[in-house]
Amino acid sequence: MRKYLLLAALFMVSQIDVLRAQALFTAPDTVCMRQTVQLKSNVPNAATHWWGFCSGYVFNNPVGSNLGNQLGLDGASAIEVEKDGDNYYAFVLNRGVANSFLRLEFGNNLNNTPKVTNYGSMDNVFPLSSNSLHIVKDTVKGNWHIFVVGGTNGGNSTLARMDFGRTLANTPNIVNFGNLNNALDNPVGLYVFKEANMWYGYTLNRNTNSLVKMEFDTLLSLTPTLTDLGVVTGIGAPNDYTVLKHNGLWYFFVTNEVNNDLTRLRMGSSLANPTITSDVLGDFGNELRNPTGITLIRDCDSFHVFITNKTTREFIRLDATDITGPSTAFNAVNLGILGGMLAPTGLSRAIRDKDNIFMLSTNETDSLLVKIVFQQCSNASIQSSTTSTPPPYKYDTAGIYNIYYMINEGLPTMDVQCKLIYVLPTPPITMSNDTTICQGDTINLKIISVNAINKTWSPDYNITSTTKDEVRVWPDYSTVYRIYMPYLSGCTVDTAIKVTVNKVQADAGPDRTLADGASTLLGGPFTSLGTKYWYKWVPSRYISNDGITNPTVYPPFDYTYYLYVTDEAGCQAIDTVVVNVGCNDVNLPNAFMPEGKNTQSRFGLANSQIVKLAAFNIYDRWGKEVFTTTDPTKEWDGRVNGEVAPMGVYVWNVDGFCNSGKRLKKSGNVTLIR
Repeated sequence: MRKYLLLAALFMVSQIDVLRAQALFTAPDTVCMRQTVQLKSNVPNAATHWWGFCSGYVFNNPVGSNLGNQLGLDGASAIEVEKDGDNYYAFVLNRGVANSFLRLEFGNNLNNTPKVTNYGSMDNVFPLSSNSLHIVKDTVKGNWHIFVVGGTNGGNSTLARMDFGRTLANTPNIVNFGNLNNALDNPVGLYVFKEANMWYGYTLNRNTNSLVKMEFDTLLSLTPTLTDLGVVTGIGAPNDYTVLKHNGLWYFFVTNEVNNDLTRLRMGSSLANPTITSDVLGDFGNELRNPTGITLIRDCDSFHVFITNKTTREFIRLDATDITGPSTAFNAVNLGILGGMLAPTGLSRAIRDKDNIFMLSTNETDSLLVKIVFQQCSNASIQSSTTSTPPPYKYDTAGIYNIYYMINEGLPTMDVQCKLIYVLPTPPITMSNDTTICQGDTINLKIISVNAINKTWSPDYNITSTTKDEVRVWPDYSTVYRIYMPYLSGCTVDTAIKVTVNKVQADAGPDRTLADGASTLLGGPFTSLGTKYWYKWVPSRYISNDGITNPTVYPPFDYTYYLYVTDEAGCQAIDTVVVNVGCNDVNLPNAFMPEGKNTQSRFGLANSQIVKLAAFNIYDRWGKEVFTTTDPTKEWDGRVNGEVAPMGVYVWNVDGFCNSGKRLKKSGNVTLIR
């Protein structure tokens, strides 16, 4: 089977230098934990955007899981996966007793349980002992094809092509070309490609260690010509190979199952007319044990080769910053046995589905399919975004994270780029906690970090300094004071201290003037209201209730009241109101009820400042006097000579003097109610 890197395929990119030159986005190299990260797209007008802030990263350990033995695998030798439209398809070669061909339909997510279609041996046309497959799309015709090679010797080795038409969901037709020119002898590995309007292909003969070239002419539907290019130095019982184009040159990386090593073939600038040289890269410290499946990806400026070991069942990763360098340029990492690998044979190409990287591996012994996933992490405050300008976000844990950006998904202009961002632990910092003050108060804030290059406080509002460790602030309203501190490591701490200002308001109301004996309601509309406030009026004389916001007062002379409003934090506000009481009129009620239970059961002067009466007389409607007094405090009880006076309207007149000496004379009437 053939794993290869496509510039137009999700992120497994062969010509990554193009991507790096395009610089699809800008991002910081290093930040601190909980530091705000703001990314910027350099192609904001792209048709679609996908940002992954915590994408799968191949330097992390993958997760392996098996999909069970209910998929119809039978001595599976190879698997390949491809995306057609929005759906993923995997195709499996079974070289067991059934000698069959399977399609696994995952739908739009490789985490789904696949639907299996078993095409069997396709009327015995399918190659015997099938070894490898390659999926290719003729973009000119719009048709999908799968090529398969199989056989154990020169007598039964064949090449076949399956035609799916416009979608991999179709049922394929098959053409078996047989062993053209007798060039095939247990062929393994397969790669079909187009160069200068011509179609070509390559496979390796396991029995003879030779390389076979296929020429299809301009149409994939034509019968190819096969040419055995002869034995390739450094190849020994090959099992599979992967293809890479880098800096304009082609390379094949071949697993040698019997020799337990990896060989790199340098093919030159043209696969149509190759100039082949080889390098045996070795077993990387005995890490390769009967290597079988292989795939190669480039992710975030590093090359990674993944290999399955048939004997030890282990999954090996080779990391290289220089894929063309010597064996010492590769670092081998043994990832152990993943997902119950047992005699793994085939390994699909790596495919990135947004923020996860998937590979599929087949077990020859127990017919299990193993899924290997480099999962996205959960350490970003926001996992992903589809906007041209992504929202700011933060990482909660120190480490290395992968930012992944894809534009124009599904279009010919699709492009991708990833970037590693290093998140450092927050440097040691001593700082003030969030605090609460009363309006008008001042408080000291401080932040100490010996490794910071400098400090900048913002906003520059009611603060003594914007650059010192310790400052004094006196905000009139709740304010978040941010502190920016850069470090030589490249990270910047952006932290904050919130100063909450308790704004307690007391509004006693406007000053007012009352007539002598009148009352008034105190309190204005701007007093803080709610159960967390306490109210107190001082002094507590001539007032209906000194613990509410709007009491009634009836002072006998000029009086000043103080309103104290206190909140649960102890913050307090004070306001005053002056009540002027003027002796300018006689103040009497217009009705009273002698037998009533309220305060108007007597009829008399409400004035407090009338200190002398010449006369206070009351007459019935016939002019008969029913009450008379010269005492300002004396009131009529509604009786005449001890007898109850009848209900009705009575006339009164008053002639008296205020304490200022001012004379007041007035007449009126009052209604007696029974």
